[in-house]
Amino acid sequence: MENHSSEVLDSETLFIVSQTFKALGDPTRIRILHLLYKKECSVNTIAETLDIRQSTVSHQLRFLKNLRLVKQRREGTTIYYSPDDEHVMLLLKQMIDHASHS
Repeated sequence: MENHSSEVLDSETLFIVSQTFKALGDPTRIRILHLLYKKECSVNTIAETLDIRQSTVSHQLRFLKNLRLVKQRREGTTIYYSPDDEHVMLLLKQMIDHASHS
């Protein structure tokens, strides 16, 4: 790993990194991202699969979308969500693998 200690992070980068870690610090958002990593889902599918209220799912998806961690596409009247940042999804997968490592 290269040493970047002499580099100073700009405030925008610091904010984005801290908000991304904040997003990954919430169990509900982790569950949603983990599900979306496996397959594209609608709010209803997420709510049913994870046994979470639809309003909670919508709120969390809005938070994740604002950070550009998920994206959406419309098919008819249904909106489907999927990961929008492979870097963050790989980080999440690595952390899950780390936590599962015995």
